[in-house]
Amino acid sequence: MRGSNYETTKKESQKLFLKYDQQRMIDKFYLEHDDDFLYIEFVARRYRIDRHSGNVEWKEICAEHPAYQSEKDSGAHLFPDTSAETAKSSGNISKCLWHEAGFEEVLSIFDVLCYSKDGCRLSGNYCGISNVKGANLAAAPGNDMFASTARSFDHHTAQLAAACEALGGTKAEVGDVSYLLPVFPFLSIRLQFWESDDEFPPQLKFMWDENILQFMHFETTFYVTGHVIDRLLSL
Repeated sequence: MRGSNYETTKKESQKLFLKYDQQRMIDKFYLEHDDDFLYIEFVARRYRIDRHSGNVEWKEICAEHPAYQSEKDSGAHLFPDTSAETAKSSGNISKCLWHEAGFEEVLSIFDVLCYSKDGCRLSGNYCGISNVKGANLAAAPGNDMFASTARSFDHHTAQLAAACEALGGTKAEVGDVSYLLPVFPFLSIRLQFWESDDEFPPQLKFMWDENILQFMHFETTFYVTGHVIDRLLSL
């Protein structure tokens, strides 16, 4: 039932997206676009939004023959890569698989495109989500929100660092592993991780620009961090 509710909410958000001014989104965030799609980068993946249906998909580049082989089993949509760049694999023009985006991805992307404030600006100052400007402290998470994920990362700092770099992260200070991770081309979050020792458990923090609520709702920050964690774990 929970999964069904997420899917219903995603479909409703796609319909709602069509009511918003797409040209405003293009102008505001300098989005690549054509007659059929808007394109945006989100957590090191390229996404396209169907301008007529609101459907959101992410792009996977594959070698030509493996892509055709996997299409039947995966249910993904296989199309020639018609974007500005042309990918190649082993000297052959490659194809790309477009996968349907999940709940966290769709809600995160739509929230920024549809609800961000006019004149939204980042401050360059990072802080915990409870301390961003305009935060609802009553809804702020506890200190152990990422405890389970921190245990998964514990004693795997080299792998975590490699995963952060695979997502386009740049090294930062504070923590055994610390990276500035691009969420959108215009917005990043800071990951800080400390390994456990004899006295303390592992600790994972995500730091946000203090003006993040100019770009998205408070609740959406948790969709974003959830997706970032999923990407890191998959890598």
